[in-house]
Amino acid sequence: MNGNGAPPRVGDVTTVSTSTRTRLERGRGALGPALELVHTGRAPTRAVLTAELGVTRATAGAVAAELEALGLIRVDSRPAGSGGGGGGGGGTGGAQGRPSHRLSVAENGPVALAAQVHSDGFRAALVGLGGRIVATAPGKVTVSADPAQVLGAVVEAGAALLAESGRRCVGAGLAVPSAVAEPDGTALNPLHLAWPAGSPVRAIFAECVKAAGIDGPALTGNDVNLAALAEHRHGAGRSAQHLLCVATGHRGVGGALVLDGRLHSGSSGLALEVGHLTVNPEGRACHCGSRGCLDVEADPLAFLTAAGRSPGPEVSLLQQARDLLRDEPAEPAVRAATQELIDRLGLGLAGLVNILNPDRIILGGLHRELLYADPERLRAVVADRSLWGRSGGVPILPCTLDHNSLVGAAELAWQPVLDDPLGALA
Repeated sequence: MNGNGAPPRVGDVTTVSTSTRTRLERGRGALGPALELVHTGRAPTRAVLTAELGVTRATAGAVAAELEALGLIRVDSRPAGSGGGGGGGGGTGGAQGRPSHRLSVAENGPVALAAQVHSDGFRAALVGLGGRIVATAPGKVTVSADPAQVLGAVVEAGAALLAESGRRCVGAGLAVPSAVAEPDGTALNPLHLAWPAGSPVRAIFAECVKAAGIDGPALTGNDVNLAALAEHRHGAGRSAQHLLCVATGHRGVGGALVLDGRLHSGSSGLALEVGHLTVNPEGRACHCGSRGCLDVEADPLAFLTAAGRSPGPEVSLLQQARDLLRDEPAEPAVRAATQELIDRLGLGLAGLVNILNPDRIILGGLHRELLYADPERLRAVVADRSLWGRSGGVPILPCTLDHNSLVGAAELAWQPVLDDPLGALA
């Protein structure tokens, strides 16, 4: 305890003994791992935090107190399971069965600016720890052929949200519907945008963020990669060791692989372009030069076309496909289109299962709706066409987060804080 009866903070080393100083210095190195545990919901109490970090109760208490002092988490002074009284309870206990203090992300703490661009519009949001969206700007529906104009507009919308909230910003993240080449951050193939191939989106985004007076790093990634990262930390992908995410948003099909908590992006950021797996050799011509790729055989436009519907300009292709699947599922042409796309998607997933051997598959966008429409058909196609599927089946689940690419974009900005809370917020 310090002079006022509170537990010492990790950085409070001037008036403590040598042994305590040593313990707190060890605790300083645990700040990042501790914050990630609370951020991802894996440490709901101080007792769980102690066990997960493998440190003493005193060190865990000091770590939690420091994170609270930084405005990142909240330590509930009422122990879990205490029921408001003074005794024990059914919460996660500490030593000698004593109930443990609850840990949660700070409700009014810092935020990250998240931005997403897709073929039918763009949107900005503020995202706190825990993957919680705290504010969103109205989505825009016109995407200019000039990436600087679009990114300037989305950052302007985000800056307005920040000004209104009054919160500290730790940085900004951008999700784009394109492979993003590393280390330069160029959008190699924004196929469904009118942007030039190789647009330096990260540099443009960083310039816009800096011009808006927003602090922190400005980072960029592929939208499905970021959706997978968000789902792994906060959604349907939690606890998976080898997570495969496949999704179709407004146009095209994307994929991502998370291995042991980290995105597998290949040697230069271009791995898992699953949209260009051929699932119908006699099928539609694809932008990549091949035919019958998932990108053109299993996206919203393919569904509308197979159902004999002409896309309208009033709402996004994704919303039109969702509405049709929801409102007219028994109509013969819609039912036939649903089965056709499920079979194409299942064939692609089976090939990925054979190559990657994931322990879980999650589906987003229209693919999530197809899973809801006929889960047994999709799972049967994957099992019948994959070696590992036959040996017991791979769980296929729907994504659970709203705006998961936005949440994933925010994860990019939060990562430096998760790595080194003191250094990032100094």
